[in-house]
Amino acid sequence: MQACQYANQRGFSLIEISIVTTIMMLIAIVGIPAIQGYVIESKVPRVAEEIQRVVARLKASTHGFGSMPYAGIDSSTLVNTLRSSSVVSVTGKGADASVAHGLGGIGTNGRGVIEASPSSTLGAPIGSAFSLTFNDVNHAACPALASILQRIAETVTISGQSGPATVKNVTSEPPMPYNSILADAQCASGDRNTFVFTIR
Repeated sequence: MQACQYANQRGFSLIEISIVTTIMMLIAIVGIPAIQGYVIESKVPRVAEEIQRVVARLKASTHGFGSMPYAGIDSSTLVNTLRSSSVVSVTGKGADASVAHGLGGIGTNGRGVIEASPSSTLGAPIGSAFSLTFNDVNHAACPALASILQRIAETVTISGQSGPATVKNVTSEPPMPYNSILADAQCASGDRNTFVFTIR
């Protein structure tokens, strides 16, 4: 009687297993990019908050340093300030160190990193302001990154769909307030967006 019971049991056929495997692979192929987009989108406020802290610290430490307080700023300034961060990743040492923003790109070899450099506004000398450049930003972070960080920047430029476009410039005449619709229109699909925030 027990042998008869086992004889009536049937397993899955190779065709049934193949169909289920194919369906699972299709779901993974479609779902993984969407999940990655949600993960990147959720990181934007934390990355922006960390950068706002760095900017506040830079402004406080250079207050009263004359007309060019940011003349010596470079990416190593960010590395030293963000080394203990749990939000962005700092890799390497010295001149080879970089800060990966985690919003796209690979985070090494100058891709997916944040760079700092001296800048200027209103015809002032280089070093009167500084620029933070985020390269290889994924469209999932677009335009939320610009929307948050535009509060601390005089000018905001996005390069994506059609070359660089200024989406905010309060130093122009008349001043150009932040344009979120233009910012959204500039964002290209994939890790192909570059944001430049000029701060003084």
